[in-house]
Amino acid sequence: MKFNELRDNPGAHLKSKRLGRGIGSGKGKTSGKGVKGQKAREGVALNGFEGGQLPIYRRLPKRGFVNVFRISYAPLNLGTLERAFAAGRLDATVPVDEAMIRAAGLVRSGKATGIRLLAKGEITRAVTIAVSGASAAAIAAVEQAGGVVHTTRAKAEPAAA
Repeated sequence: MKFNELRDNPGAHLKSKRLGRGIGSGKGKTSGKGVKGQKAREGVALNGFEGGQLPIYRRLPKRGFVNVFRISYAPLNLGTLERAFAAGRLDATVPVDEAMIRAAGLVRSGKATGIRLLAKGEITRAVTIAVSGASAAAIAAVEQAGGVVHTTRAKAEPAAA
């Protein structure tokens, strides 16, 4: 095969419509845009406009609640932590904190303000971990392996009735 023999697959290239080339073309004069007005112009943006009728996003009631003070946690599984120790990305002999976990690339650093340790997987090393939060099962699993989990955020106490 030579460069001059290269061709598109049949039907891969559609010819563009030539607009405004006489009434015989079927797309002459106004080029299929009707007559004058905003929608005949370039750069029109009428998303959600329903011709003066109250748009659907205003007709429907608002639902739900967004808590602006919500604290979001990045999940960290025990299995991921164990694999990081085995690969040498983290040192099990020193206390592991959130900065070390983020530096090792174990959690995605998006909008999450803290790290929550979860019990998926197993841990076999005695390690000291300091994270924002941890599930009860994760704490139990780390303590069973001989380690300690320190949580920096205190759990909310149940309200006395």
